[in-house]
Amino acid sequence: MNEAAVALLLRLDHLRATVASLVAARSADDPTAQDPLRGLYVSAETAARLADSPAPPPPAPDDSFAPAPGDRVTALTGGFGLTALDVRLLVAALAPDVDRRFEPLYGYLNDDVGRRRASVALALELAGTGPHDPAARARLHPAAPLISGGLLVLEDEDRPLPGRALRVPERVVAHLLGDDTLDGQLDGAVVELLAPGGAAPETGLAARIALAPAPVRVHLRERRAGSGADAVTAALRGAGRAVLRHRPERTDPAAARALLREARLRGAGTAVVVELPEEQPGPLVRELAAPDVTVVFAGTLPYDPTWAPAAGLLALEDTAAETDPLTAWTEELPGYEGDLAEAVGPYRLGAGQVRRAARGALALAGFDGVPVGLGHVQKSARLLSAPLLDRHARRVRPAVGFQDLVLPEEPLAMLHELAGRARHRDRVLGEWRLRTGGGRGRGVVALFAGDSGTGKTLAAEVVAGELGLDMYVVDLSSVVDKYVGETEKNLEKIFVEADRTDSVLLFDEADAVFGKRSEVKSSHDRYANLESAYLLQRLEAFDGIAVLTTNLRANIDEAFTRRLDLVVDFPFPDVALRATLWRGCLAGVPQEDGLDAELDACAKEFELAGGAIRSAAVTAGYLAAGRGSAVTAADVRAGARREYVKSGRLVPGAGTAWAP
Repeated sequence: MNEAAVALLLRLDHLRATVASLVAARSADDPTAQDPLRGLYVSAETAARLADSPAPPPPAPDDSFAPAPGDRVTALTGGFGLTALDVRLLVAALAPDVDRRFEPLYGYLNDDVGRRRASVALALELAGTGPHDPAARARLHPAAPLISGGLLVLEDEDRPLPGRALRVPERVVAHLLGDDTLDGQLDGAVVELLAPGGAAPETGLAARIALAPAPVRVHLRERRAGSGADAVTAALRGAGRAVLRHRPERTDPAAARALLREARLRGAGTAVVVELPEEQPGPLVRELAAPDVTVVFAGTLPYDPTWAPAAGLLALEDTAAETDPLTAWTEELPGYEGDLAEAVGPYRLGAGQVRRAARGALALAGFDGVPVGLGHVQKSARLLSAPLLDRHARRVRPAVGFQDLVLPEEPLAMLHELAGRARHRDRVLGEWRLRTGGGRGRGVVALFAGDSGTGKTLAAEVVAGELGLDMYVVDLSSVVDKYVGETEKNLEKIFVEADRTDSVLLFDEADAVFGKRSEVKSSHDRYANLESAYLLQRLEAFDGIAVLTTNLRANIDEAFTRRLDLVVDFPFPDVALRATLWRGCLAGVPQEDGLDAELDACAKEFELAGGAIRSAAVTAGYLAAGRGSAVTAADVRAGARREYVKSGRLVPGAGTAWAP
């Protein structure tokens, strides 16, 4: 038996002597003491005796008891702010939960064999007072430590206070007996107990929170979800403190109270780190903002003083910039072969998220039976940072690379530069302090301009694939709304999610929402200009990666152009590029002999963009598959003519447009 259980049993032995003396005093002047039905009914004789006799004085409290080593009841006095009277009430209430011999004794003293827990009147009497004492009754007020701290529960709401039963939650009883298992009530509340460990914090905001001499209550606004919470959790554990990490999906007052009780039971050094839910976090903050426990509320929402006006929360900014994610990657993947900094550059993960992603990469590599490589790192990090954009955008998992692009040297170099900007923006804009003021974010925004079919969307997918990110194509039909202000609300949801996570956001046909402002001649012009003004401001503060594409660069407002990092022009392909495109599209297709020369001829004869050439190649493939033979020159020409007809152009060598 452990020390805590032995110490508690000694307390109950001391209580049993007090109970025995009270039983003896009651039975001495009770003529019904020997009645076997006592407690089942009230006789006329008993009623007359109760009406005529004054209330007996409560026994004087015995303060001679000295707690034994390992006594956890004494430890509760500091964590919960208990008085000596509170301790007596708590011990009297928990006695039947530990020693069954108290049940019949309490039934006798309650004058009801069915009420085998201590009533308020009985517990107060055993503590040397009674329900007539207002100070004693106040110790059972909802705001008093025993009740508000979750150590005692008052049952039987329909009874007067003296007759209400007292119950001690099982988690408290188990703790006083030496059991440190996490409260079962927290299993469904997504609470994780993290033991002390790790490197001691040295400097930075997270270290100041962890090493604060008194409990603090902090609202930490994160630049991206989880980054600040991870940093503070690591600092608290490094400072030798246990952490209860709470990731609630919604506000559950009962779970919040159980969480605070768990922190207090485990001692003054235990801290609580809460990842605030997006919807209505105020009630959760009010429940958990206790003055005697260090509680850190982390989330991307800005601080709202109405959440807990009297709590004295410290509103602080994200600590993600104080941690070096590359160091965490290196520590977790010491055997990585290659440029690790280049591989993880596009991902904006906090140190805790990095460790989870690195472990995921190691698990993937172990499953494949090979050393961890670039693909494992990118897949694990991409899964960890997958955004919640599916309601407003279509996800594209990149399956192409730079080898699939056929472009002149200049735009190709600018695409490589775009990928480089995405990888190194934290160093250039953060460490080297090249970011301008005015709340400008660390986003990378590019405009791809060119005729339809010149490869703009493909290029965006290539950049996303090069960075190891998913691409999300914004569905303008779900964004643009005829009602005033709704378009801006929909765009804000997209920007917020893109800011938090790692992905490439593609606004295809961007002139639909990024068009030029015009002179106000009607209410429509006014609201259209408001929409453009909102987008101008939002791009300034954007932290993600976005690509805008347009067929008509002149339609994009010049103010947007100034805020772009890169403008890449996609020219219409010349003859040489068209020939390369034809060969690339048909590279995996069975071909008849001599088709290569025909491809050069088609490139000269048919002025088609890359998208049209691909469509023509697909048509040729279907024609060949229908015959069950290889692609012929006639198939290629038929596909090219079909594209000319689709665009309403005159087919070369024919008087009128024609298609087979």
